[in-house]
Amino acid sequence: MAVNKKKPEELRSHRWYGAQDMRSFGHRSRTKQMGFAAEDYAGKPVIAILNTFSDANPCHHHFKSRVDDVKRGIFQAGGFPLEMPAMSLGEPFMKPTTMLYRNLLSMDVEELLRANPVDGVVLMGGCDKTVPAMLMGAASMNLPAIFLPAGPMLRGNWHGKTLGSGSDVWKYWAEKRAGNIDDKAWVEIEDGIARSFGTCMTMGTASTMASAAEALGMTLPGAGSIPAADSNHPRMSAACGRRIVEMVWEDLKPSDIMTTAAFENAVMTVTALAGSTNSIIHLIAMAGRIGAALDLDKFDALAKRVPVLSNLRPSGKYLMEDFYYAGGLPALLAQLEKFLHKDCITANGKTLGENIAGAQIYNDDVIRTLANPAAPEGGIAVLRGSLAPSGAVIKPPAAEPHLLKHRGPAIVFKDYNDMAARIDDPNLGATKDSVLILQSAGPLGAPGMPEWGQLPIPKRLLEAGVRDMVRISDARMSGTSYGACVLHVAPESALGGPLALVKDGDIVSLDVPARKLDLEISAAEMAARKAAWKAPAEHYPRGYGWMHHRHVTQANEGCDFDFLRGTAPIPDPEIH
Repeated sequence: MAVNKKKPEELRSHRWYGAQDMRSFGHRSRTKQMGFAAEDYAGKPVIAILNTFSDANPCHHHFKSRVDDVKRGIFQAGGFPLEMPAMSLGEPFMKPTTMLYRNLLSMDVEELLRANPVDGVVLMGGCDKTVPAMLMGAASMNLPAIFLPAGPMLRGNWHGKTLGSGSDVWKYWAEKRAGNIDDKAWVEIEDGIARSFGTCMTMGTASTMASAAEALGMTLPGAGSIPAADSNHPRMSAACGRRIVEMVWEDLKPSDIMTTAAFENAVMTVTALAGSTNSIIHLIAMAGRIGAALDLDKFDALAKRVPVLSNLRPSGKYLMEDFYYAGGLPALLAQLEKFLHKDCITANGKTLGENIAGAQIYNDDVIRTLANPAAPEGGIAVLRGSLAPSGAVIKPPAAEPHLLKHRGPAIVFKDYNDMAARIDDPNLGATKDSVLILQSAGPLGAPGMPEWGQLPIPKRLLEAGVRDMVRISDARMSGTSYGACVLHVAPESALGGPLALVKDGDIVSLDVPARKLDLEISAAEMAARKAAWKAPAEHYPRGYGWMHHRHVTQANEGCDFDFLRGTAPIPDPEIH
C-alpha cells in the first residue's frame, strides 16, 4: 500500500485555496462561479489536465472525450481536475515543421503548471513532438506527472492490402512517380490509409516516443501501445486520472522517475523497436532538462548491445495494432529483461521489473524473441567523420543492406526548393551510386529541422527500378520513413559545418559498421572552402523564430533552447 507523504495543508494548491485572506476568497469564489462547491476541491489535490486537442491535430481528435475519462478517474480518486488547453502540434499541418515549436510547447507546459494552483498533472499528447515537449516541460517543473499517449490509429486498407501511415505514402508515391499506379488508385489509397483518430500506426516517431515514455516510467504499464479506438484506451485514461492523485499524495515526481538508468532503458527500448531516429534528439533534450546523462555516444553504445525485436514498419512487416495484440511493449520489454535496469521506479509506484514480470508474447513474428531477432543489433547507428564531426544518425534496418557500406559522387542541393526543382531533371546526372546531399535543412537553416531527410529518388532511376540511394542531410526524417538516409549531420550547414562545403562530384564514403561518414577531400581544400563560406541570412527579424535562431542547440545536443536546460530551481509565484 502506498504511503502518503503529504497532508492536505502541504499541497501546493493550498496556497491558493486554503488561506483565509482576500486573495483566497477570490480563488474560491471564482471556482464556485464555475458551479463547483467547496466539497469538490477543499483539501484535495488539484490535478491539471493539459489537453493538446485541436481540430488541426487529427491524431488527438478523440481527446475531446478522453479528457472526460481522465476527469472521471481524478474524481474517483478524490482529486479535483482542471482541464487546461496546451499548444497542439499537429504534425500533418504545421509548417515549416512542428519541431520548430517543440520547445515552445515545453515552455507552455512548464509555465501553465507554475502559474496555476496545481499539485499534479496528466499530460495528454501523442502526435510526435507533443510527447517530448510535454515531458520536457513537466520535467522542468517537476510536479507529479503522468503521460497519457494518444494511441495509434487503426491499420489502413486498400484493395485487401494493409496500409501503414507514412511508410506507404512514401512507397506508393514512388510507384506513382514511376508510373506504376494511376490517379484513381492514388485517391483510393488516400481514402483508406487513415481510418480512425490516433497517431501513425507504424513504428514512427509517435509510437517510438510513447514506447520510450513507457520504458522511461512516465506512463502506466501498457499505455504506449493501446490503439486510440480501442475501449481499453478510455479505461487507461481513467486509470491515469486515478493514479495521478495517488502520485501527488506520495510526492512521486519526474526527478524520481527520469533517472540516467531510466533513460538507458528508454534508449534500449527504442533500438529494440528499430524506432524513429527522431527519438535521439528528443531523449537527449529530455535528459538535459532533468540532469540525466545521455549523449550520442551512449545512444550508439547501447544500440550495439540490443537486438531488434520488433517486426514493425517501416523496418518490418506489421503495424501497431498487431504489436498490441501480440503483447505490446510489456512483452517486448520482458524479452529485454537482462539488458534493462529493472529497479527503476515508474509512475504506478512499482519498478519496471515488477511491471513486466510474466508479460507474454502472443505472436512471435510480430515481437521476436532473443533467440530469433529481426536484426542482431543496430536499430539506430551514430556516425562520425570528416563530414559529421559532431555526429550523424542512420536507421540501418530501414536501408537496403548493400548501401550500408557505400562510396559515391555527391549531387548537392543547396536547399529544399533547389532539390524539388531539380530532382527529376533528366540532366541531373544521377546514378544509383550517386550520394544525394541536401543542405540548409537543419535547426537554423530550414529553419526548425523539418523531416526532409528522405530525399526522393530521381524519377528516371525510379523508372529503372531503383528504390533506395544514400541520402545525406542535416534534416530529420519522419519515423515512418525508410531508406539509406543519413540524418542530423552536425554541425549543420547553416553554421558552416562540413556539409555546407560539399560540391558536386566530391566523393562521399559511408561505412555504417565502422560508424564512419567522410568527405574525401584534403584538409587544405576543406579549410579553403570554409574560408570562402558565407553565413546565410536569418529567417526571422523578430518573434519566436528570432528567439529560436539565437538559442536552439544543434541536433547532437537535442535542439533544446540553451536557457531551458538544467535543473536550477525557479520559485513558485507569490500569491498576492
